[in-house]
Amino acid sequence: MDYISTTLSNLIHQTAFFNLTWGNYIMIVVALVFLYLAIAKEFEPLLLVPIAFGMLLVNIYPDIMAPYGEDGAGGGLLYYFYKLDEWAILPSLIFMGVGAMTDFGPLIANPKSFLLGAAAQFGIFAAYFGAIALGFNDKAAAAISIIGGADGPTSIFLAGKLQQTSLLGPIAVAAYSYMSLVPIIQPPIMKLLTTEKERKIKMGQLRPVTKLEKILFPIIVTIVVSLILPTTAPLIGMLMLGNLFRESGVVRQLTDTASNALMYIVVIILGTSVGATTSAEAFLNADTLKIVVLGLIAFAFGTAAGVLFGKLMCIITKGAVNPLIGSAGVSAVPMAARVSQKVGAESDPTNFLLMHAMGPNVAGVIGTAVAAGTFMAVFGVF
Repeated sequence: MDYISTTLSNLIHQTAFFNLTWGNYIMIVVALVFLYLAIAKEFEPLLLVPIAFGMLLVNIYPDIMAPYGEDGAGGGLLYYFYKLDEWAILPSLIFMGVGAMTDFGPLIANPKSFLLGAAAQFGIFAAYFGAIALGFNDKAAAAISIIGGADGPTSIFLAGKLQQTSLLGPIAVAAYSYMSLVPIIQPPIMKLLTTEKERKIKMGQLRPVTKLEKILFPIIVTIVVSLILPTTAPLIGMLMLGNLFRESGVVRQLTDTASNALMYIVVIILGTSVGATTSAEAFLNADTLKIVVLGLIAFAFGTAAGVLFGKLMCIITKGAVNPLIGSAGVSAVPMAARVSQKVGAESDPTNFLLMHAMGPNVAGVIGTAVAAGTFMAVFGVF
């Protein structure tokens, strides 16, 4: 009988119920809410499902993120996934997939879109100074600020490069959360800053872009940007390599792999490992709350700056530019461009802004990577 009772006692105490804290239960509830939003509401499910599930796993079984021991004991499964985030491997591969999936034609056809993409990066620098004001050190503030560009991979990349791994979980979750909430956060800001007349502006047809232009664009951008800011090469280089796969037309297998199989494998690994950084001990603190608030403010500022610059371009061009496309200057591709289309169509169902908005959207991806490279150069990180 003693053997049976001891065995039963050991089994009972091995269950998670005896090891979880109230914080773990809170994070489990948060994970379930994220899963609901992803599955029932379809808020960026490709991102939120793995992130939420990683969050669920680490708060039930913390050892799944246990580091590799000095005694040679193996680490937890998601610890090895997380090291690929920390080493900036997965964010770079995500950029290659984005490049292979994205048509840069609208940006090439309308180079002025670069200005709208640059204007939307204002949120990054607003968040940087806000983080400094809230007591974060300069490197932590820089890592947090990239949330303003609504770019999850770049946020993870910069946090790893600046050795802000303790903040990587909250930063990544905030960045991906705001990426998924673009359709909710952006429209009220866009409508507040534009008039009905402005939202109804129809833009002219974009000029056709030749195959040669599409092939030369990723090569030239890589050379120019990497010469000026070599620290951007991992992100910009992979983005443009993926796009060159697509536009060259001679490596269809590589294009298909980068934009499908490889992309989705990386999303699974990155999402679950990011979610697994949100243990109760690491996530439930004042710094996390500050990061979430700063991220929202930064994203709102970036959206507003893009729209306001769009209004300026509308005035300069005498009504040829619809200010709504400025909001697409954040890096959430192609979600932000779709939101510009949706808000414009609400005012005039015959207004088609999607292709015009894709220009600033792609420019925003490049702009956020350049902003990250600028911070790395400032802090002497390579």
